[in-house]
Amino acid sequence: MNVISNIKVDGMPIGGLGDGEAIWHADMTYVERPPMASILYALEVPPSGGDTYWANMCLAYDTLPMELQKSIAERRAVHDATYNSAGLMRKGYGEVTDPRKAPGARHPLVRIHPETGRKSLFLGRRRNSYIEGLEMAESERLLDALWEHATQPRFTFRQQWRTGDVVVWDNRCTLHRRDAFDPSARRLLHRTQIKSAQ
Repeated sequence: MNVISNIKVDGMPIGGLGDGEAIWHADMTYVERPPMASILYALEVPPSGGDTYWANMCLAYDTLPMELQKSIAERRAVHDATYNSAGLMRKGYGEVTDPRKAPGARHPLVRIHPETGRKSLFLGRRRNSYIEGLEMAESERLLDALWEHATQPRFTFRQQWRTGDVVVWDNRCTLHRRDAFDPSARRLLHRTQIKSAQ
């Protein structure tokens, strides 16, 4: 279980990510077998802000223009392990200047859900992503188009947290992000993840 919190006791944080984790991402896609699902439990929430959004990557794929679907079929992308979702460098890693050489897993851009059989986009995080086999500029253009499409409001759900709320999501076919909130307000959630069987 991870403690997600901006609260400090005697000047020391009691959890991780603080008031970070504000950009779209899927959890731990930089490993070969990312968690299949996550569970988030709200213990303390700020009076405003700090809402979480999820984007449905099955709908995003289904509505992707056919030329984009064709251009990403059988393509794999780098899922950089250097930075966490708050943009902080992980211990033991160095600055990445060339996304083609970023450490981390390489995953297909299109995945088939093992239970539903539906196709979905699998984007992970935008920072230092790279589509294998393409020129850097072409990879950047294609990734920008995919991210712009995938994070449209029509694919999203918004959770306005109340104390005691629990949300479970499928990490294999969603992205999520958090709204900003007043860093002086307390926010405390517990998160656990469910291992992937595949």
